Amino acid sequence: MGLLLKPSAWIVRWSHLLEPGATVLDVACGPGRHVEWFAGREHPVTGVDRDIAQARQNTPGAELIEADIESGSWPLHAQGAARTFGAVVVTNYLWRPLMDTVLASVAPGGVLLYETFAMGNASVGRPSRPDFLLRPGELLNTCAALDIVAYEQGYLEDPPRFVQRIAALRPPADGARLMESSRCAL
Repeated sequence: MGLLLKPSAWIVRWSHLLEPGATVLDVACGPGRHVEWFAGREHPVTGVDRDIAQARQNTPGAELIEADIESGSWPLHAQGAARTFGAVVVTNYLWRPLMDTVLASVAPGGVLLYETFAMGNASVGRPSRPDFLLRPGELLNTCAALDIVAYEQGYLEDPPRFVQRIAALRPPADGARLMESSRCAL
């Protein structure tokens, strides 16, 4: 299974934060570049998107759920509660009404890897509508209850875009802080 689409450098850079064999949810997975990346590292992967045909072709062994997560209900429920994952990955996608659900999908001790477009992007391309662009510091504020490992906000050249991106850890159920963990070593 070679990588058909290159995964985000941010996601690759912080993939070491995941526990071996951790389950991964890729929200708005598109053609499945991160589904494929994590499946290739022996993580059970779930992808959700309104069109999963390409992802299914790229990573046939992954759990892929076809759903319109912007106008339908959240498709990842187990016994009435939202399913949780050892890692949740979101790239190039922002739907604010879903943010609480995305954060709640990160299991105790799990990882959030998020990278999407930010204000300023209209000056270099699409998306350009404010509804789809993070406000300054918005992702950092949204993740305030998590242990922030890394955060960046600004302009990237290749391709030209303005982004915010974060790598964060949900404290485990016992309340211990993960920032002291050896898996946070840079």
